[in-house]
Amino acid sequence: AADTINLIPQDFFAELCEQIIQHLNHKIPGVNTAELCQRIQTSGIEINVGDLAKIANIISFLFSTAARNNLSTEELITSLGNAVSALPKHAVQVIRHVWNEQGKSISAEDARTMATVGQFVDIKWKLGVAMSSDTCRSLKYPYVTVTLKVADPSGQITDKSFEMTIPQFKNFFRQFKEMAAVLETV
Repeated sequence: AADTINLIPQDFFAELCEQIIQHLNHKIPGVNTAELCQRIQTSGIEINVGDLAKIANIISFLFSTAARNNLSTEELITSLGNAVSALPKHAVQVIRHVWNEQGKSISAEDARTMATVGQFVDIKWKLGVAMSSDTCRSLKYPYVTVTLKVADPSGQITDKSFEMTIPQFKNFFRQFKEMAAVLETV
C-alpha cells in the first residue's frame, strides 16, 4: 500500500483524503475512485483503479477508527507507528493536515453507525432491441439495460448493470410505484 501511495501526487492524495472525510460526514455518498484514478493517469502516473480503491479503503478505515476512538492528530500519527516510516512523507503530512482540519467534524457516533450496506447514488437506463445473433436470424427482442451507481460502505462508488425483459421491467416499475405509495404515507 505504501508503494502505491508513493505513486499518488500530494494534491491527488489530499483530494482523496478530503473526499473520504466528506463521505464519513455524510456530505457526499462516496468516493469516485474511477474518476480520480482517470485524472491521476491523465497526469502521467501509472496507477489502476483497484489499487486506488484499496488505498481509499485503508484511509477510510483509518479515519473512521480515529473518529471512533476520538483521537487527536498527534495520537493518530503516533498510532500509525511503524506505518509512518513506511508511508511517504507527503502522505503523512496530508493525513496530519486533513485530520487536524476536519477530523473533529466526524462524530464518534457517526463513525460507530456507518452504514453496513451500500448507498444508492444514481440510476441510468436505456431501451434496446436485439436484432439478431449468430444462432437466430430475427430476434427483434426488446430489453431495458439499467445501470445503478452505488457507494459501498467504505465509500467506493461502483456501477452495477443488468438487463431486463419488458415484462421484468414492468414488474420492476410496479414495485417502485408500490414503494413510492408507501413512502407517501410516512
